[in-house]
Amino acid sequence: MADQVEELIKEIAAKHGIAVSRDDPILILQTINARLMQDSAKAQQVMLDQYKEELEALALRWGNDAKTKAERILNVSLAASKEATAKLMQEGAKEAATSVRGEIDVALRRVAGPVRDARRIGALNVAASCITCLAAAIALWAVVH
Repeated sequence: MADQVEELIKEIAAKHGIAVSRDDPILILQTINARLMQDSAKAQQVMLDQYKEELEALALRWGNDAKTKAERILNVSLAASKEATAKLMQEGAKEAATSVRGEIDVALRRVAGPVRDARRIGALNVAASCITCLAAAIALWAVVH
């Protein structure tokens, strides 16, 4: 502080050509002014630090709010996506079942005629076998008697 006072005395003498002493009211005023400036700077720094802390807290709260909202939106869209996927899968399964049923019906219609014919042939074979067995039984009876 003493160096500042000396520099101020030299500056006043150089600029204005006036020699002032250490007990001059102008220097006292300068000292008071410098002290007020220091106190004001300290108070402003404290206020700036508090403001910075408030801004950081506010930014953190906004960040958390944004994260929460983003998670909610993501969960809702995920649920909607799952629902849409399930619905599409269900519709796809119904379409596949309908398609398979149609193909099976066509195949059964194609096979129904030959199966009917095979049944008739089987029935005729059974009837022919029965007639043959009956004829063999009659022939055996005729030979035995």
